[in-house]
Amino acid sequence: MAIPIYAVFAGNGLLFATWVSRLPAVRERLDATEPQLGAVLLCIAVGSLVSMPATAWLCDCFGARRVLITAVVACAAAFQVAVVAPSLLSLGVALLFVGATYGMWDVAMNASGHVVERALDRPLMPGFHGAFSVGGLVGAGLGAVAAAVGVAPWAHTAVVAVVVAVAGTLMAARVLELPPAPAATGVRGVGEGRRRTISTRLVLIGLLAACITMGEGAAADWGGLFLHDERGTTEATAAVGYAVFSCAMAVGRFGGTWALARIGRVRALQVSGVTIGVALAALVSIEVVPVALVAMAGWGLGVALVFPAAMSAAAEHATRPAQGIAVVATIGYCGFLVGPPLIGFLAGQVGLGGALWVVAALGGVLIALSPAAAPAHRTMVESEQDLAHYRPQFPSADRAEDVRPLP
Repeated sequence: MAIPIYAVFAGNGLLFATWVSRLPAVRERLDATEPQLGAVLLCIAVGSLVSMPATAWLCDCFGARRVLITAVVACAAAFQVAVVAPSLLSLGVALLFVGATYGMWDVAMNASGHVVERALDRPLMPGFHGAFSVGGLVGAGLGAVAAAVGVAPWAHTAVVAVVVAVAGTLMAARVLELPPAPAATGVRGVGEGRRRTISTRLVLIGLLAACITMGEGAAADWGGLFLHDERGTTEATAAVGYAVFSCAMAVGRFGGTWALARIGRVRALQVSGVTIGVALAALVSIEVVPVALVAMAGWGLGVALVFPAAMSAAAEHATRPAQGIAVVATIGYCGFLVGPPLIGFLAGQVGLGGALWVVAALGGVLIALSPAAAPAHRTMVESEQDLAHYRPQFPSADRAEDVRPLP
């Protein structure tokens, strides 16, 4: 039941990392300056923010499987169009479509992942996001090899796009379908009375997600620069610093399932906030390169399970899983837009080290917001209704026994 979701998340990371790995070649072909490329790349975020709110409605109308299959195929095609775009203008248009389909894919796969969590009564979402990280590492590695041996970007991305589209379609067709909307069943679900409004809790969970995406974006854009400029490391060591961060985040996500099961979501988020604060304080305050690398690992561990946990909480505290995830993901992705430019602005005023104290402070904000992500109480009636929905989707009665109600 969970294997198709792991595969869909891994394919998502593989496809995006493939695009990132060939971005230097695309920039060189178009002779784009850094400001021009930066402005064009914002189109991905804009497209995602536009499509995410609509994806919940699409899932209700057509089912998460169909939306997911459509998004996988369309996104793979969109990335291929972006790689061969003949001008910056056409690249921007292609990336708007990339962002729109990528946002659909993100919401649909997280909603489907939450359905598996509910069916199996296990906090699996961090592991799903860990599969995304693994896919990203594989995509980055293959991209480096392809660039080193001179494979043309269009050929490289075409192969990956076809593989992801075919495998993703096969896997997406096997995911559990979302339960029917409460209005169609006559059953009142969590948040039914606020179906057409965004609850305060969802906004708080969205802010929690935005805090952590700001932290992730800061690590990607500024972590290596900090090691190079402020700690005097070589470019290779600076690159190792971000690799350490990425690997630690992947490890933390796979371990997050264990942590959430043992200590609960709220306490795990609080521990994450403390870890982020301590890691950033050590990174900025202690001018020793080995300590800085350990701090980068702590930074990765601290952010690892926060976004997956926010996705689970969002799905639980909304009438429809896709609805809650769309709201929280939309707010959360704003962190990717706001975080890196904010750090850059502050770095110009107080230095990069001083600016990174903002990320350390986000650990405290995370601790304060973590109670909003407390698991939603579900009645036994709701659990039994889930059983009635999920069991028929299994090919055998024995496999159906794996589905059990949440307490």
